[in-house]
Amino acid sequence: MKAEGARYYTYIVECADGTLYTGFTTDLKRRLKAHNAGMGAKYTRSRLPVRLVYSEEYGTEHEARSRECAVKKLTRAQKRALFCKEEL
Repeated sequence: MKAEGARYYTYIVECADGTLYTGFTTDLKRRLKAHNAGMGAKYTRSRLPVRLVYSEEYGTEHEARSRECAVKKLTRAQKRALFCKEEL
């Protein structure tokens, strides 16, 4: 269990080959840094570099995991529309 005030993140990253991966974490910066340092297979099925294209922060683990499940069910086009909308 995390301490009061902990942050939880739902995210989408894009691999160099265009593949999108969705996940949940409590330490987004550490996870991205570890992946791009060569430990990619631990978090995705690829060792290619990734870039963060979408993230949301939540106050509870339940909210973040619920959103992660919803995002994972989206099609590739829907995920792209989601993070393209965020860039506007």
